[in-house]
This record gives sequence, C-alpha cells and structure tokens, in this order.
Amino acid sequence: MGRKKYTYAQKQLSPDPKYHSRLLSKFVNVIMWDGKKWAAQKIMYEAMEIIEKKIQDASPLEVFEKAVENVKPRIEVRSKRVGGANYQVPTPVNAKRQMSLAMRWIRDAVRAGKGRATSVRMADELMNAYRGEGTAMTTRENVHRMAEANKAFAHFAW
Repeated sequence: MGRKKYTYAQKQLSPDPKYHSRLLSKFVNVIMWDGKKWAAQKIMYEAMEIIEKKIQDASPLEVFEKAVENVKPRIEVRSKRVGGANYQVPTPVNAKRQMSLAMRWIRDAVRAGKGRATSVRMADELMNAYRGEGTAMTTRENVHRMAEANKAFAHFAW
C-alpha cells in the first residue's frame, strides 16, 4: 500500500519586473542555470525585444503566451504493466504537467541549437511555436502521434 500523499500549498510566484507576467517569471526559472536568474532574465528580455521587432501585429508577451499554449500536449503515453507485458497507454495530461512539459520542450529546443546567441535562438523558437512550427512543436506532435498509435490500449487506463 502506498502512503497517503499530502498536498502543500504552492508558493505564489511573483511576476517578472518588466512584463508583470507570472508565466514569464516561471519560464525564466525554467531556463535558469546555476541560480543565475539575472542571466536567464537577460536572455528572455533580449528574446522579447527581438520578437517585438520581427512581429508587429502582436505584443511579445502575447507571442510568448500563445507559443507556450501551442506547445502544450493534450495527451501522452504512460507505461503500464498488465499481465507481464508493458503497454504504452494514452492518458490525458493535467494542466500543471502540460505547462511544465511545454516550457521544458521549448527550453530543450533552444539549448539544442548551437552557433547563435541564446536570446536569438529563444526568439526564433518562440516565434516558430507561435506559428505552430519548430522543434518544440515537433516534440509535441511526436507525443500526440505516439498516443494516437497506441489508442488501442486506452482501455488499460484505469
């Protein structure tokens, strides 16, 4: 028998100083390395300035929020052991996990690209995700494709 899980109150994240967005503040924390928040903020704000120059019809914050929204997965596969065999069972993703996966995939796509400044790569990835393209969107599509391919095992999700 598993132990009872206790839920603790989530610490409220303060919004970022420039755009006053909690989502942006959370994303800065996701891309931060070695506790260097100022460096992560600098990368993010430079990326937002690049987005502002390249996309005139929307504010950079709107582009960022839409990009994260587009990358969120609706369904994923989880391994389930049934009768000695492992099945990839498609399951819906809760909102908190959707957000964390989307942010992680965008971060990983930016870190995978080499040769240009991180802020430029971040701006490109966010603009691509805003349009429904890019590496992070490819990751999302692969996850959805896996879930679609394994929907025959959906009855194991109990």
